[in-house]
Formats: sequence, C-alpha cells, structure tokens
Amino acid sequence: MMKIDLSNNPVKLIGQAYRTSMRLVDGPLRALGFAMGQLPVLVALKKSGSLSQAELARLAQVEQPSMAQLLNRMERDGLVQRVPNPDDKRSQLVSLTAGASERMPKGKAVMDAASRQALAGFTEEERDQLMTLLLRVNANLDRAVGETVS
Repeated sequence: MMKIDLSNNPVKLIGQAYRTSMRLVDGPLRALGFAMGQLPVLVALKKSGSLSQAELARLAQVEQPSMAQLLNRMERDGLVQRVPNPDDKRSQLVSLTAGASERMPKGKAVMDAASRQALAGFTEEERDQLMTLLLRVNANLDRAVGETVS
C-alpha cells in the first residue's frame, strides 16, 4: 500500500487531479465544439429544458455578468438559444440548440472515459468511499463559502 504523506494538503491533490483530468478531456471536448466552462450550463439545460440566465448563474455558481458573457459565446457558437420568457416579459429563457443536444452524448462519453481512467484499479467499495468523502469535502466548502458571504 502506498504511504501517504499527511503533511501534504489534500485540497492541493484534489486541485491537481482536477487540472490533470481537464487536460485529458479538453481536446476531445473542443473537437465536439464544447469548452469546459460550458459544461455546467450544458448539463443544467439538458436536465431542465430551459432556464433563465439568473437560474443558470446560480446553478453554475458564477456571477451574472460572467454568465451573460458565457451565454453570449455559447449563442454565437450555436450551442444555446434564447427565447422570451412567457411568464416574465423582461427576461429570456435559455435552452440547448438541436446541434448541441445531438453532440452532448459524445461529450458525456468523453467525460465518462476520463472518469474510468482516473478510477482504474479502484474497487467498487473504494469508488463509493471516494464519492462519499468528496461529497463531504464539497459540503464543507459550500458551507464555508456560505459563511463568508453572509
């Protein structure tokens, strides 16, 4: 069994794993016309059908101006479309284009393959334990961010 140096910061290792996995998937996703920063928006729209810019910003945990810029680029690239919100004439609803919807399964396959590579050699129990621990880390970090915002 590998000896773990507990003096290292585990958040540093999480960051390193994130950056390495992003390098692994960046090229294949770009070949499909997607960028990493778009994934939270694409997934949210796939699940919900259509959402307001404010809802997307909240789900992606970004500021409204950043979401507006991201959506402008995604609309320019043919990934999303905006239509007037029938319930609020001052806002628009954002939804996936047919082209984006058609390419999303290939994007998911890229992400799934990277996950399989990252977890190669892990038992099912180890994968479950890792998921449980990472969910706890995320909950702690979400709580900490909430406390600093309050």
